[in-house]
Amino acid sequence: MRRPIRGITAALASSAFLLAGCNKPPKYTPPKMALAPSWSGEGVFKIATPQDGALRGDWWTLFGDAELNMLEEKVAANNPDLQASAERYTQARYLITESKAGLMPHVGMGADTSDNKSSENRLFRSPYDPLYGTDEGYGGEASWEPDIWSKIRNTTLMRKQLAQSTAADLALTRLSLQAELAEDYVELRGLDVQDAVYHHSIDSYKNAVQITQIRLKGEIAPRSDVTRAENQLNSTEAQELNLRMRREILEHAIAILTNQTPTGFHIPSVETFTVHVPSIPVGVPSTLLQRRPDIASAERRMAAANTDIGVAKAAFYPDIRISALAGFSDNGFGLADLANSLWSYGMSGALPLFEGGERRADLQRSHAEYRQATDEYRSTVLNAFREVEDSLSRLRYLSGEEQKRHLATQAALQTQQMQMQLYTGDLTSYLEVVTAQIAALDSHLAEVEVQTDRLEGAVSMIRALGGGWDLTKLPAQDHQEPMKVLQYKNLDHPAS
Repeated sequence: MRRPIRGITAALASSAFLLAGCNKPPKYTPPKMALAPSWSGEGVFKIATPQDGALRGDWWTLFGDAELNMLEEKVAANNPDLQASAERYTQARYLITESKAGLMPHVGMGADTSDNKSSENRLFRSPYDPLYGTDEGYGGEASWEPDIWSKIRNTTLMRKQLAQSTAADLALTRLSLQAELAEDYVELRGLDVQDAVYHHSIDSYKNAVQITQIRLKGEIAPRSDVTRAENQLNSTEAQELNLRMRREILEHAIAILTNQTPTGFHIPSVETFTVHVPSIPVGVPSTLLQRRPDIASAERRMAAANTDIGVAKAAFYPDIRISALAGFSDNGFGLADLANSLWSYGMSGALPLFEGGERRADLQRSHAEYRQATDEYRSTVLNAFREVEDSLSRLRYLSGEEQKRHLATQAALQTQQMQMQLYTGDLTSYLEVVTAQIAALDSHLAEVEVQTDRLEGAVSMIRALGGGWDLTKLPAQDHQEPMKVLQYKNLDHPAS
């Protein structure tokens, strides 16, 4: 009786292995991108060589500000959005273990007991059959699904690739939060310098009000001179209050980024910039593909979509399962008796023949998802190059603009001083003084805004270059599993 089973088993196994090579995913070949040998907007920036080390992970230290360094460390250690992103990567790692578990035999055990009463009037009841009885049993079973079509292995590989993509997303989240903090901090320092400009201008305008009031009392100036001076003073004080409101809002944003409550959080103000535009090694365009975490994430998603095609192909082949069970069953005590033993083993296979096109649709969907991932990868790469070129152009033109703004500010301040001297000498009207004051204030504020834009542009450049990240920091594909197969302790946190 056992020979037919063995013959069927052998036939199924040999057929399975003959067909096993038919469901592999297509050969994975990332698309080649046409890359220029250099950036079109290099300007004053130098090309980084391997000896330069390019950007470091703690890139914010290039700005030379101790307060910024301290805040960036708090973001890396405490930001809740960053920690949530890290947990998403942890979940992706556990999915690898879940998929890989399908390669292992599954073993279980069970026990049952029941107290039974049968019907006295049941059909064909013998008068010798007992009305009451018990039934007890226990045993174990094991099953294993041989991965002949590589469905489980392809699923596991896909999970590994998706986990790598999630790790790159984690790096992107970290870079984005660090860059956001740096931009907020730079903008806050820019508002500090603008506040100092307002403060000095307000002192000058208060002095102008006093001069017009003295001239009014001496009947050598009209009342309109006083009202013009007061209007200029009050308008400027109102602008300063608006600026201080914006500064407090920026403080609140920085507090949240560093996982602190805005209440009581304060960054002392300064009158001059404490951050400086650093020298940034931009590297050659080809290295950008290795330095951007978003590009790495898109590439890993593309690889996973390619592997998923192999998973979809496996659905066209039989599901084969090997199972066995053994135990004891009796209607009373004495279960552990050889006479009460039972066992069974065998192999089963099932091949769906018609499902209304479900499997073919799923296969075509997997091909479409791969094409989508490829298009998204190309888009990510092109956008990365655009961001670098934008930053290069922005910094190059802002450098020249800052020089012109400085010259304009110096000229406007001199004009303001001369117009006030002419007015006190009764050689011009106060309207000319007001015009000169407005021009001087606007020019000085514009100069500070350009300086702030240059610093923010430097942060954007560093973000566009990947912030010191590279592919060597991506977790190895085969070293992401968070736990061992037989690990039963310390399960609340994954292995590092």
